[in-house]
Amino acid sequence: MQQRPIHSQRLILLNPGPVTLTARVRNALSAGDWCHREPEFAALIRDINQRLTQVHAGMAADYAAVTLAGSGTSAVEAMLASFAPDEATTLVVANGVYGERMRRMLETHKKPYRVIEQAWTAAVDVAAIERCLEQDRTITHLAIVHHETTTGRLNDIAAVGKLCKTRGVTLLLDAVSSFGAEQIDAMGWNLGALAATANKCLHGAPGLSFVLARNALWAGPAQQAGSVYLDLRAYHAAQHRDGYSPFTLPVQLAFALHEALLEHVEQGGAEARRQLYQTRARRIHATLSRSGVSTLLHPDEYSSVLWSYELPANRSYAELHDALKAEGFIIYAGQGELGRQIFRIAHMGDIQEADLQRLCTVLTATLGVQP
Repeated sequence: MQQRPIHSQRLILLNPGPVTLTARVRNALSAGDWCHREPEFAALIRDINQRLTQVHAGMAADYAAVTLAGSGTSAVEAMLASFAPDEATTLVVANGVYGERMRRMLETHKKPYRVIEQAWTAAVDVAAIERCLEQDRTITHLAIVHHETTTGRLNDIAAVGKLCKTRGVTLLLDAVSSFGAEQIDAMGWNLGALAATANKCLHGAPGLSFVLARNALWAGPAQQAGSVYLDLRAYHAAQHRDGYSPFTLPVQLAFALHEALLEHVEQGGAEARRQLYQTRARRIHATLSRSGVSTLLHPDEYSSVLWSYELPANRSYAELHDALKAEGFIIYAGQGELGRQIFRIAHMGDIQEADLQRLCTVLTATLGVQP
């Protein structure tokens, strides 16, 4: 019997993006063929950018968005290339893969930086940040990841942002895996800019990302971006003049993102999505606990978006992954030194109650129940 191709199956993606799309968003991908240089598409991009500033309260009046083709990583690099200063210092706080990636981006673009490196399982050391800011008065910007999907830790940006606001330090935030779900207090955190993507908490399709930056930052002196494609000021000048972009945007992905933004509002916005993810996380955690599976971090340290779990002693990641994939569920491995220790489950996307019930049943059947 010929096996059905995987692309024809409905998979429940429990990886940290891309996500399982709703039928509505998936259908938008085939809405039609538009030229990216026509006024209809320009109007669509203007509307998307406006809607992006409305996802989290308090940003619509003081921030402007630009949309670009590429993954969330491209948006983070564009943000740092365009807004990290050339003559002053950016402090990077790294407690996972993506914080370390921000450091490499600054190094590649020859931006002055310092770094506070912490263990991947460690919480952000706010006292160490404060000491560093006190000792080095050349630091004017701080770059950090909001939700570090290496472990699922939700970094304490409220404490870091309060420190930034008190000291007049501009916060540059990797919000790739938090935007659209976790709480963001732009003004309270002295947020200069954030980078995010369509295909995580917004439930759009992969390939479009965006940066929101304070209007004063857009109007400020330009830094040496060190890149033509990643120079966000070129995007801002074009998209906020007439809606066109300096380079081709993926039209169908824009259709999908626009539909996803409409769905996001209709479903209650960021807070409703956060609560939905938390409900899923609690259900999955309770199921795994009955099978004797422990979390890597304390449950209170996780985001709503993704949790990490220690692999059972008698199971490899490949065995667990393949058993779940055979039932239509895709989990995710650990990274780096955690690759042989953990697996990760994200809670985003079009996961229906029946899907969640079946996932819990499959996990129990695969892992057993502890006596």
